[in-house]
Amino acid sequence: MKSIMFAAIGALALAAVSGAWADERAVAGARKSVKELQEDFRKLEFGMFIHYNMATYEGVQWVSGYPDPSTFDPGGRIDTDAWAEAALSAGMTYGVLTAKHVGGFCLWDSKHTTYDVMHPECPYKEDLVAQFVKSFKSRGLKVGLYYCWRHPGFDKGKNKGKFKVLPPECDPAPHSLEEQIEFQKNQIAELVEKYPDVFYIWNDALDDQIMPAAEARAFVRSLGPGILASSNWWDWGKKGTPYVDIAVKELRHFPETNTAPGETCWKLEQKWFWNEGFRSGSAKGVMSHMATAHARNSNFLLNVGPNRNGKIIESSIKTLAEIGKLWKPEVTREDPK
Repeated sequence: MKSIMFAAIGALALAAVSGAWADERAVAGARKSVKELQEDFRKLEFGMFIHYNMATYEGVQWVSGYPDPSTFDPGGRIDTDAWAEAALSAGMTYGVLTAKHVGGFCLWDSKHTTYDVMHPECPYKEDLVAQFVKSFKSRGLKVGLYYCWRHPGFDKGKNKGKFKVLPPECDPAPHSLEEQIEFQKNQIAELVEKYPDVFYIWNDALDDQIMPAAEARAFVRSLGPGILASSNWWDWGKKGTPYVDIAVKELRHFPETNTAPGETCWKLEQKWFWNEGFRSGSAKGVMSHMATAHARNSNFLLNVGPNRNGKIIESSIKTLAEIGKLWKPEVTREDPK
């Protein structure tokens, strides 16, 4: 009985703290227009993208079907503090974690699914999103979360039914597009409510085939003041086209004439998710890409893929530290062309 009472008191205390953080974000956001929030975003300039999820253990970039939750086994507690320290060493100001990728597996304790890190068969049994948020926030870094939407394009040709994207509770096969959209909206709203320090939702594959831009913007605004969202178009030809708040270019640069607030995503290793034998790219190469991105009204979001133990590979740790020694904002804003 005593343990139940203490647990209840602890839950109430946590709710009070979370509510205070949410109020703080709401007050800050209410004072600023979307344009001002976009300007604040651009001032962040340099962030860490972290691709870590079921794909890390499957040895692929896109997970098909529903791998058993027991597959997600880092062999111990993941040191998200080390992730944050690596970001700081490079001079980064924010981080974005793949909370839910193509496999549908969720790195947080979601009330909408059991297919997550708290599943009875998952050895990890800890809310990894909460860990990530705490580690980055405690070091003065802002936090964003990546969320992959299930796009109609996933069912084209030989890929029909292969990539689930959504957890089993909303398996795409028996659920309509409308039901899928509602499920995804509910999960994103849950993330924003559960983690009040999140200022940014990185939407993958959300575009006008799922909902019109005006509807998408209205949804983002409904999440509360101070929240920004980006969207990575399904159509490669439209990547970088404004849709919600932040336009995204993946592995390519915006045109020199770009005026939309943007974000360029690049990978430090060979692919987004870790695989055996991967190595880091060079600090010099990263700096060149960063300079181009910044000169074209775009932040630079550099990806790292932690290994199956949840560790960023050593060569990437070293490169990030080298970048930190080279990173001089007033220089890297100049387009090297």
